[in-house]
Amino acid sequence: MNNIVISIATLIAYFGSATLIGWRLFTHQPDTSTARLRGVTLGLAYAGLTLHTWLLYMVLFSQEGLNLGFFNALSLAAWTVVASLLLSSLNKPIENLGLVVLPLAGLSVLLDMLYPSMPFLAESTSWVLKLHVLLSMLAYSLLTLASVQAGLLWIQDSYLRGRKPGGFVRALPPLMTMEALMFEMIGIGFILLTLALLSGFAFLDNMFAQHLVHKTVLSVVAWLVFGGLLLGRRLWGWRGRKAISWTLTGFGILILAYFGSKLVLEFILNAPS
Repeated sequence: MNNIVISIATLIAYFGSATLIGWRLFTHQPDTSTARLRGVTLGLAYAGLTLHTWLLYMVLFSQEGLNLGFFNALSLAAWTVVASLLLSSLNKPIENLGLVVLPLAGLSVLLDMLYPSMPFLAESTSWVLKLHVLLSMLAYSLLTLASVQAGLLWIQDSYLRGRKPGGFVRALPPLMTMEALMFEMIGIGFILLTLALLSGFAFLDNMFAQHLVHKTVLSVVAWLVFGGLLLGRRLWGWRGRKAISWTLTGFGILILAYFGSKLVLEFILNAPS
């Protein structure tokens, strides 16, 4: 089975699962029907993740080394987000985040299929750098989920302020539960981001020569934003729209740090990242 067939099957599974989530959220379904839909939805999402795993194995590993070009890295990050979401949904009511996460993961698969990338990490790469890449992906995935949660919180809060609790809002967990889950994801993501930065500094011999100064500075700024949010939550009880704004700001800076710099280097400056 070639990459195109697997990519198409992955797209069908991801978008099919997201469609069912939307159907369940925006229509009034009986409890028995909702339970069946949830099972089918998660089954499709897991099928998509399995196919995505197979696809990544074939495109990431080559004789030249680990292929982490722009779109491959984007696909790997999306896979990590989906895997984190599905694992968390086993004991937390967060599978509805798939309404946003799964189509984006599908888009990353499509882009990776259309625009294959060049190799990035060789097999001889040090274990510290490989650990850095792994920790970075895990941190990005959890902070991505936290940002999606923040977006849903903003929508939920807006509906409640306007006293218009529609079917979509009624299908979401209570506001306090949503907020607690968001801060849990941010807390774990912040720890992983801290470890990723520390492991990154271990192999940074010449920041300017490696074209990493912008990526490093922006990553540190994002780390300070998330750290400030967690500190504000602990000391002053920050919540609601202030917490949402800080979360989305930190996530925006973090995405710009990695994918923004990688996009400029690979597609504009045509330099190795």
